Amino acid sequence: MNFASDNVYGVHPKILGALAQANEGTAPSYGGDGHTIRAEEMLKDVFGCDLRAFLVTSGTAANGLALSTITTGFGAVFCNAEAHIAVDECNSPEFFTGGAKIAGLRGPAGKIAPEQVDKALKGFIRGEHDPKPKGVSLTNATELGTVYSPAEVKGFSDLIRPRGMKLHMDGARFANAVAGLGCTPAELTWKAGVDVMSFGATKNGAMMLEAVVFFDLGLAEDFAYRRMRGGQLLSKSRYLGAQMTAYLDGGLWLENARRANALARRLAKGLAARGKVRIPNPVQANEVFAVMPKAMFDRLQAKGAKFHDWMPNSLGDAIAADEIFARFVLSFATPEEEVDAFVKLVAQD
Repeated sequence: MNFASDNVYGVHPKILGALAQANEGTAPSYGGDGHTIRAEEMLKDVFGCDLRAFLVTSGTAANGLALSTITTGFGAVFCNAEAHIAVDECNSPEFFTGGAKIAGLRGPAGKIAPEQVDKALKGFIRGEHDPKPKGVSLTNATELGTVYSPAEVKGFSDLIRPRGMKLHMDGARFANAVAGLGCTPAELTWKAGVDVMSFGATKNGAMMLEAVVFFDLGLAEDFAYRRMRGGQLLSKSRYLGAQMTAYLDGGLWLENARRANALARRLAKGLAARGKVRIPNPVQANEVFAVMPKAMFDRLQAKGAKFHDWMPNSLGDAIAADEIFARFVLSFATPEEEVDAFVKLVAQD
């Protein structure tokens, strides 16, 4: 019973099969292979627009490199204080951007609101003594398993675009957000004003695969150089391209996400049925956060269940001293019977 992360599970068989097929024979290097070229065309079809897409191996690299196109070293990028770029990627965003300030704002359920950004911007009144506001980064789905709707995303774009700022989306679990909302990828991104995004695949069935996707084509002008300097241009690029084409083919990416999301709802329903467990945030993607007694947490861990004691920052005083704010992440590969077995364990408490 492993709910520690969607990263703990392996690669989808269709993607493994595509890798094996791509391994046959020879192919041009450094992005000139047919798989990589087709991957960009498929991403254009997915989003229904002209775009530029660059394949990389990790979400950390995707975020840092994407942010480097919207800010300078003296700039500031606003995000939720618990966002991955703020707390989970060492100083990678600062490294790739040349020292830009990642300005974290506190918000409920892993989200922030345009009003918070507006208030923060009104505090930047000292000219060159403050960093220059350059962008906003939204994580969708968020670190707490909630999602921004297209209307919410557009609210940020409407606020910052007149100020010359850019909108980035960290989409490490973008598939789960799209599946949870039932909207189109276009509605959640470029139609809502997103300029550049990190399009995640690793957490949703790939081996090591992310894409930096530019809807503002001007931002992509020098990105080939940025990717190369960042050590993310693979010589055997066909192995990234093959993963992406298999991931997108036939809607596999959304199929995987729908299954993971459904399992998260199943787990949340089972936990909520127990009087000692409460679910403070809506379950909108593939993560479940539950408040439970520490004694229950310890007993479940001792029984072999793997899940994390998470940061309760967004809940504040809602967590008692003898309670745990627990995180559960469901994968496309999580066995359904393990979810049911875990719920039965909880019922024994």
